Amino acid sequence: MCIIGASSAFIESTLAQIFKQRDEKGHYFGGPAYYIEKALRLPVVAGVFCVFLIATYAFGFNLLCSYNLQSSFQTYSFYDATWTPVIVGAVLAVAVGFCVMGGGSRIVKLTEKVVPVMGIAYVLVSLIIIFAHVGNIPETFRVIFEDAFNFRAIFGGLSGSCLILGVKRGLYSNEAGVGSAPNASAAADVTHPVKQGLVQTISVYIDTMLLCTATALMCLSSGVVRTEKVSGAPYVQNAVSTIFGDFGPIFITLAMVLFAFTTLIGNLYYVDNALAYLNHKKKPSKRFMTVFYIFCVAIIFVGALVPMNFAWTMADITMGGMTLINIPCCVILSGIAIKALKDFEQQKKRKLNPTFHAKNIGLDSSKVQLWK
Repeated sequence: MCIIGASSAFIESTLAQIFKQRDEKGHYFGGPAYYIEKALRLPVVAGVFCVFLIATYAFGFNLLCSYNLQSSFQTYSFYDATWTPVIVGAVLAVAVGFCVMGGGSRIVKLTEKVVPVMGIAYVLVSLIIIFAHVGNIPETFRVIFEDAFNFRAIFGGLSGSCLILGVKRGLYSNEAGVGSAPNASAAADVTHPVKQGLVQTISVYIDTMLLCTATALMCLSSGVVRTEKVSGAPYVQNAVSTIFGDFGPIFITLAMVLFAFTTLIGNLYYVDNALAYLNHKKKPSKRFMTVFYIFCVAIIFVGALVPMNFAWTMADITMGGMTLINIPCCVILSGIAIKALKDFEQQKKRKLNPTFHAKNIGLDSSKVQLWK
């Protein structure tokens, strides 16, 4: 999924750059809705994509993110199945609501600095645990391949097989091809669209090849019991505690608090972009956005209360709708991104700092606002 995802991430992010727009303040914006409309001349499909994006990032993923965070508290003795999810959901909802309503800029800036450090610390912790149980690594890979290619399970029920679950979770981790990242990629100021496409490709490798693999090896090699009751965050916490004791669960909880908060803020940025497209490329009124944010905050609160299967199912459904629209469009338009890549490579061979012009790849200048 990482290798496939890196390729689709490159295509969609490069396309987002090529067909991006610029507002009156000089800020760039764009995403799948814009290249679907401008390149394919399918504004209705672009609108449907935006509807799915809003359903995914204002509803499906927010439910799941909130659930995952509150589940990390299950390992503590003070956890109460009735009240702890309510408290965690309320605190998270209030914090996100405070930031998206215009406050909390210092909180956002602080988390932007802390999260990368926490990500590096997470990888280091994973490596320590993996090396501490290095003797279990061969057995770990045996389990991975045996479960992934268990054909009896696959043919018995493909949708519930380990392989398909891995595909879905891999897609959830990097969102490559889903059509979310291009909304952020379009905002970048680069001299050539391929530069941003390559940056997005690298991010997929870091996220899925590095972080997901580190998590899998850490958990499986630790030897902790794998049951449905301790799935998700509690399973990771149990694995970390084999080396770090009581500090392990605390570290994972702290990491998830930071990751969940920044993820929720980022999700609502994607939603803002989709709402603007549906509103004739203008941000909706302040009153509408206030009501909408209240709805989003309520969903975050509810997410902490719902069962795990419900949270994952809703995220899978809404994300699937986005992907089923974006991937075919990327395939159809992939020729444009490949031509841009060849143009980039040719300039690099001449030791130039690549710059882009639509006419250089035979792209009709009427389809793009920039890059003339």
